[in-house]
Amino acid sequence: MKLNQVIAIEKGTKSRSLQDLTEAHHTLQKPALLAGIARTYRPKDEEGEQFPPESTRVQVKAEDVIRKTSEVLTKLFDVVATKDWANCSAKADVTVDGTVLLSQVPATYLLFLEKQLVDLHTFIKKLPVLDASETWTFDPSADYWATEPMQTIKTKKIPRNHVKAEATEKHPAQVEVYYEDVVVGTWRTTKFSGALPANRVNELLNRIEKLQEAVKFAREEANNMEVTEQKVGAKVFQYLFG
Repeated sequence: MKLNQVIAIEKGTKSRSLQDLTEAHHTLQKPALLAGIARTYRPKDEEGEQFPPESTRVQVKAEDVIRKTSEVLTKLFDVVATKDWANCSAKADVTVDGTVLLSQVPATYLLFLEKQLVDLHTFIKKLPVLDASETWTFDPSADYWATEPMQTIKTKKIPRNHVKAEATEKHPAQVEVYYEDVVVGTWRTTKFSGALPANRVNELLNRIEKLQEAVKFAREEANNMEVTEQKVGAKVFQYLFG
């Protein structure tokens, strides 16, 4: 038998064992099932009324329940022991691009690594990326990314008078006020960012996906080892109920 086969049957064995143990517990909490009775009637004199004998059989014997429960749990104890004993020696290398990154890693740690890398993949995928509409250059002195300076003009609205009708002896001049945009200066703007270039994020994603694949392969290799079946359950229950 291989370790991956033991792992495959472990969950089902645990589930059945828990179900059987719960059922046994509930059965033993019903006194009526463990009780029996037998009684006969004898009238005081021969002319007295006769009654047939009455009896109730014992339906459940505690020793039988113990024996059955022990058998069920012995299978569970043996399956888990076989898996845990095998896990002590189930190891494999994590190899990325032909290079051994981690040597002889235990199967249990490979499983831990696999779960952690899923979370790390999510973390990397959500890293902030530089705005692709801008041209960015890394500024070593400031230790972040910067755009080329962009110049924009600063304007101010200046009121102007437009004479619609000149003044006469009878009427004042008709003047309309309007506003004219006049350049008063220039802005020189440089944008900064602590985000990452898209190619850097893609590089990190590529690395973690390679590592995820390598860890998965190593776990499968470790779990493919032959196991020695352990028989420890019988000793435990022989001591407990023997």
